[in-house]
Amino acid sequence: MNRDEAFEAEVLPQLRALFGMAYRLTGNAHDAEDLVQETMLRAYRAFDRFRPGTNARAWLFTILHRLRTDLLRHRGRRPETVELVDDGPPVAPAHEAALTSGHEEITRALEGLPEVFRAAVVLRDIEEFTYAEIAEVLGVPVGTVMSRIHRGRALLRHALAGRVE
Repeated sequence: MNRDEAFEAEVLPQLRALFGMAYRLTGNAHDAEDLVQETMLRAYRAFDRFRPGTNARAWLFTILHRLRTDLLRHRGRRPETVELVDDGPPVAPAHEAALTSGHEEITRALEGLPEVFRAAVVLRDIEEFTYAEIAEVLGVPVGTVMSRIHRGRALLRHALAGRVE
């Protein structure tokens, strides 16, 4: 198997999960696409250093997280936003709105978490990484991961407490 085939076999199956994480970190589909594209470019350039048989998913998420951290540093810790001026999204029928309302509240609560907690909670509870994998991705000790997840979940519970019926 040549390098391109190996890259496709190891990396491309992770695209959906990478985009999901990028979207949760950025809160914007366009920024998430840019982040995933840059992650894939860096992964391709560094693929000769990837060891077959190791966790490609954790390797990619590490690249994504480091890239996001670097971008925030370069932007002065404030992501750029662009206001779209139009009529907005179409209004969903009442029964559809009721079905999605809980999901939107959770998404808003997640977006409101400080990034260090949000990243840890998303990697554990949504992406289902182990604590050791999260520690590798975030570059922190396992104890710190456990603390961030605990604190992030507590902040989520607090944020959602007033909204639960």
